[in-house]
Amino acid sequence: MTKPPERRGYLEEAVRLASADNPDVLCLQELPVWALSRLEGWSGMRAFGAVAARPVLFSAELGRLITQLDQGLFRSALTGQANAILLQAELRPLGSESIVLNPRSFRRQVERELDLDPGVRWRWAKERRVCHAVRTEGLTVANLHGSATHDWRVSDAELMRAAVFADSVAEPSDVLVLAGDFNVIRERSKTLDELSGPDWGFTKPISWLDQVLVRGAKSTPAHRWPEEQRRLHGKLLSDHAPVEVRIG
Repeated sequence: MTKPPERRGYLEEAVRLASADNPDVLCLQELPVWALSRLEGWSGMRAFGAVAARPVLFSAELGRLITQLDQGLFRSALTGQANAILLQAELRPLGSESIVLNPRSFRRQVERELDLDPGVRWRWAKERRVCHAVRTEGLTVANLHGSATHDWRVSDAELMRAAVFADSVAEPSDVLVLAGDFNVIRERSKTLDELSGPDWGFTKPISWLDQVLVRGAKSTPAHRWPEEQRRLHGKLLSDHAPVEVRIG
């Protein structure tokens, strides 16, 4: 989604731009479901997708055609939502797993613990969210898009659920990367404090919602792309700036 939103979408251009310098791994969130089958062609990378919210219509392609009429108006209302992890060909995948971040049982438990008001409960239940992990030789990458409920504590609880899941997928010797749009900021997150502490051992989070946390290897500080790096033909290609980290 361009910033500000426009009638036309620029997803292909955004994916091509993000993959242009041949990253080893690329994590994407809030994709329309129809895009999953096109990611490999756009990026030249191997794509592993996880559907969070299925398309409202019986056909993702039909949702794409309708949404093309006005991308800024429809967004993902008809096309569903998905996340994806893209790998360079030399990274051999050993497995892929996913977990629902807000299943009914987990929502009920957290709602009781946090005494959430009815409006927050409704927004949390409205849209299914997932965390998706791919394991390669010596590296596990987990990618998530947390819920937006107007209560930081909800997305913080989901983040801890995602971290526990990612840790369970990784082997003890793996480098573990936890990335995505967490929908919680470090100033309001108990989980981010815990994850960057000695027990978990992840790198420190940066400001705002999008993060790349690394455990088990040296890495550069996370770097958010400046606007000029994600601008194409005068269009700011996303309302979220990509976050980049170099490992090793």
